[in-house]
Order: sequence, then C-alpha cells, then structure tokens
Amino acid sequence: MSAPAEAQAVLDVLREHADHPSAFLAVNSATHHYRSDLVPGIVAHLPGRRHHIQFAGPFAPPSARDALLDDYLRHLGPGTTLTAVQLRRDELPLYVRRGFTANQIGSSYAIDLSRFTLRGKPLAKIRQNVSRARREGVTVVEAAPDDLAGRQSLDDIDRAWLRAKGRHVKELSFLVGERGGPGRTSRRTFLARRHGSTVAYITYSPVWGSRPGWLYDLTRRSPPAPVGTIELINLTALTAFADEGAQWLHLGLTPFAGLDRSLEPASSSPLLTRALRQVARRGTALYPARTQEAFKLKWAPQVIEPEYVAFQDRVRPGAVWRLLRAISAV
Repeated sequence: MSAPAEAQAVLDVLREHADHPSAFLAVNSATHHYRSDLVPGIVAHLPGRRHHIQFAGPFAPPSARDALLDDYLRHLGPGTTLTAVQLRRDELPLYVRRGFTANQIGSSYAIDLSRFTLRGKPLAKIRQNVSRARREGVTVVEAAPDDLAGRQSLDDIDRAWLRAKGRHVKELSFLVGERGGPGRTSRRTFLARRHGSTVAYITYSPVWGSRPGWLYDLTRRSPPAPVGTIELINLTALTAFADEGAQWLHLGLTPFAGLDRSLEPASSSPLLTRALRQVARRGTALYPARTQEAFKLKWAPQVIEPEYVAFQDRVRPGAVWRLLRAISAV
C-alpha cells in the first residue's frame, strides 16, 4: 500500500473507531501501524529492538479490541515487551487482564466550547495577555494549506525555536503532532503576525468520538513574539471552531501533571508512582510539566482526566528509558 493510501486507511479507522482526544497522533510519520489478518482495526506503535511503545489502545470496534491486542502481542513474540502510553481509564482493563502494570502518567484537558466564556476571574490572565499582544501589534490569521511562502516562514520559526531550546533538544515525532507528514491536509494552522512577519503558530488536529472537535497540537514561537501571542492565537482558533459548531477544544496530555494517588489503578507500581511524583515536583529541567499545566489551567477546562502508561508484566528499566526518550524527557 502506498504511503498516501496507508495514511487514508488509518484516518478511516480513526474516524470510525477512535474515542481518544489525541488519536490523530496515530497518523504521525514515525508511527507504525499493525493490522491483524483476523480482526479489523489498527495498533499504532513505535517499534524497538526489545521494547515496543504502543500509542493509546487498539483503534478497533469495541468487540474486536481484545482480539486485536492479543494478536498484536503474539506478533511481537518472545523477547520483546510492550509499553502502552496515553491509555484512557476505560482502556486499562484490556491491559490489566493481561498482567500489565499500569500507572497514571499525566493528565489531559478539554474545553467545552458551548460553555466557554472570557468573562470572570478564571480567564483574567488570558484577557490580560491577549490585550498585551494586541497592543504590541500582533494579529492572527489562519494559514492556507497550500501557502508555500508561509511554510518557509514556519520553517524559520522551527529553527529559531530549536536554537532557543538548546542544541540537545530534538523535535518530538511520536506523542505530539507534526507540521507535515501524512496528516498535513487534515490539520489547521493559525499564524501570529507582527510587523509583516510570522512570529508564532499553533496547529490543530481533528478529534472524533464522544467529545468531537479539535486538538491543540503543536506550538512554536520565535523569541521576538510578545507576551500573550500564544494566548491570542488559541483564542482566535477557539472562537473560529465554536462559530463553526465544534463542540470541544482539547489541550492534550501533559506528562507528570495532575498525578493523584486516588487515580492509580490497583495494578500500579508503587516504585514508579514515587518516581513520577518526584519528577512532577522537581523535574523542571527534565520536562516542563508545571509550565504546561499552568497554561492549560488558565483556560478553565471543564474536563481534566488522567492518562496512563502500562508495562507488560512489570516495570523494566529499559522500557522506562525508552518511554522517556519517546516523550523527549531525556
């Protein structure tokens, strides 16, 4: 199957069966897709020599998910272990029944667009920052999908963003979106412009299932972008989506955020629970969880829900290391 045909086939499965706010990430260029000869659906995964990482649960009809996961595990064979990341709470039983150890890894956030308002104390900081960006001359437009000149300006922002982050930082390719790749034509991109130049952008991906709408996906800003630029982009996009009748704007997963012992399943690893909480409290240099969480909470999301990671049999150091590398926490 050609790459465009494969991408379209994956999108068709997601539209029909996905009920995960970040499901569109399964279309990313680096993500592989396992298909069974016996049951419908796909398993999105990142292959490795000894440790494979699965993204979310099986994307399949509910009646086929058990069989698809079993078929995939047989496909991996002995000597290879599986780690499943960004599992929603209702997906955990699939893995617990098969002896996986599951822990909360973070939280995801969602805004009910029918209830969103800028009024009131919760959105005061958003109003303040948006006003500041507008005073600095920032305007926001949606990019045309075929704008080649605009694409070059976004490449420049990407390079500036990476330089500002430091030479050891690499762009993610598994648990966050990408600007190009097979899903390019399904995304929407909003640009912040100032004095004739693009200074920041955000991409949004479609969301299907019980809370359909859009996913706030990839954010980039250049150093000259004034304070409030990102808030102005997101407010502009949010308003456009609401006007079009979209129901939800999902802000995505923040690893190591919102960890709560009451949300841990009985199958969790106490050692990993303690380690993740240490990262949440002290690991700013490892991963900017507090900064990301604070930004998302400023939008007063109506839904905050846990997401989980599940390790086959037990928590192995090699599997943890590979997972941290996949989310660029190391």
